Amino acid sequence: MPVAFVLINAEIGSEEEVLNLIKDVEGVDEAYIVYGVYDIVTKIKADTMDKLKDIVTWHIRRLNKVRSSLTMIVVEGT
Repeated sequence: MPVAFVLINAEIGSEEEVLNLIKDVEGVDEAYIVYGVYDIVTKIKADTMDKLKDIVTWHIRRLNKVRSSLTMIVVEGT
């Protein structure tokens, strides 16, 4: 099962709003507001790599108030 971590920068002051929207996206396993370079960290799981790509491209990156994202696809898990 493909897994990815997505680091998200949101517009200033909209972190909680974006977090709540992300939690409703199918495939989002975990999501947290964090301090540092990024505002939100999410863990996404999907049945296929294509589905994972669609979740990130069409349901995360296109959310209103998401400024940028960095996707890290897990190569090997424990």
